[in-house]
Amino acid sequence: MAGWQIAMSYASFTNLPASTRSVGVGRTLPARVGKNRLAALLALAASTEFLLITVAAYFAAILYHRLILGQVLVSPDPAKYIQESLLIATLELLVSIALGQYSRILTQPRHMFLWSGASSVFLAFSFFLSTIFVLKISEEYSRATVIAQAVSVLLAVLGTRAIWFSLLQPAIAAGLIDARRIVLIGDQGHCLQFSVRAMGTGIRTIHSFDFPTVRTDASVPALPDAAQALLDARQLVANCRPLRADDIVILPSEADVPSALALASALSDLPVDVHVLPVGSIDLMAVSRITQFGDMVTMRIFQCPLDPFNRAIKRAFDVVAAIAGLIMVSPLFVIVALAIKLDSRGPVFFRQTRHGYNNEPIRVLKFRSMTVMEDGDSFSPVTRHDPRVTRLGRLLRQTNVDELPQLFNVLAGDMSLVGPRPHATAQNEVFVELISSFSRRHNVKPGITGWAQVNGYRGETDTLEKMQRRVEHDLYYIDNWSLLLDLKILLMTFFSRKVYWNAY
Repeated sequence: MAGWQIAMSYASFTNLPASTRSVGVGRTLPARVGKNRLAALLALAASTEFLLITVAAYFAAILYHRLILGQVLVSPDPAKYIQESLLIATLELLVSIALGQYSRILTQPRHMFLWSGASSVFLAFSFFLSTIFVLKISEEYSRATVIAQAVSVLLAVLGTRAIWFSLLQPAIAAGLIDARRIVLIGDQGHCLQFSVRAMGTGIRTIHSFDFPTVRTDASVPALPDAAQALLDARQLVANCRPLRADDIVILPSEADVPSALALASALSDLPVDVHVLPVGSIDLMAVSRITQFGDMVTMRIFQCPLDPFNRAIKRAFDVVAAIAGLIMVSPLFVIVALAIKLDSRGPVFFRQTRHGYNNEPIRVLKFRSMTVMEDGDSFSPVTRHDPRVTRLGRLLRQTNVDELPQLFNVLAGDMSLVGPRPHATAQNEVFVELISSFSRRHNVKPGITGWAQVNGYRGETDTLEKMQRRVEHDLYYIDNWSLLLDLKILLMTFFSRKVYWNAY
């Protein structure tokens, strides 16, 4: 009866520099050269941030007393705020380290990295206020001093992190800094693809091995399957140990998936992180999260953009802001209504059916700016120099005043202040067939203004590319929603020139 022999083969590719290229698995490679360099740079970044926070907090307090309160003759003791400034810097450093914020520079986009810095400042000052209250020294600390220190520290953190991000990210992407050293196990072609993709984030592949396979050899005595598996695992662990990698990534094919767990368990003898990424699922895993679903674990690919808590916050903000807005612009409503009546025949308001949340039809309210009242299938988009637009209507559209009645839609719950702009139903029916993710725009309530509009993507959509760019911005807003983003969009609506591009 034919016996079995376990055969291990090793992929030949590696992206090590020529001076450290592996010529054999048993050879010891220089360990953690790149990672130590990155760790030193991150430590330097943290130290720089600590120093700047201390300086910013100290001088904010001193300058507040000198310049704002005018205490030039009776100025505070220069040493008074040194301990407090050091405490603030220490708390911010501890929060950042505890949340792993510095290491996230490898994986986070710039705005998320800066946002994490702002959150650490908020937590640090929360702990600081609690500390001075417990120590009963809060009476000596004015609220204005705390606010001045918080603002200066926030600016120091954002500035420091923006500079370090601009320095480190290009260096990591260019391969000048190695974030982690990994060993890959799988088909050589798949390993090569993974290695090239990982290299852009500073992850360097130091070696690769084929997935353990079993082949027939009549000259070798038969071994039980368990013994073969044990021998195979021990050999692979022995070959990986001298490489001193940070991570081992298993890339099993569909046929190898059942044995991937056993292989990962064997590799747990090594002081490394072990990852499993089935071949062909890298893009799927990139947009998924491991979640608890009942008593099971699933990969969640997409989630509802806003959870109930965030929906409540957004709705409360919409109601308060819409009421305040209607009160402020009520005189303007009267003036515009009279002007429309004097300018042309027809009603003051125009209602049009558009798609809202979950593709449900809603009736959107606007000041009438045209001589026609098109709706449904008879809708025809407005073009530049469109003769259907009245003289007053052109001014209303260019200044976005025609959209103000939609504040009533916001109060009614059909719309939000900020969100993807609602399109006419006829227009949606055309583009939903051309853009696969078009209907995702309706996963949140439509808005009076939106991320696409403040970036200049409004007006006529006479080409598919224009609508695609608008949809891309709408989906970015949906995937990255926050109350701060809503506030930013509202501010840009008032002060950005791009809002008025293509307004006709």
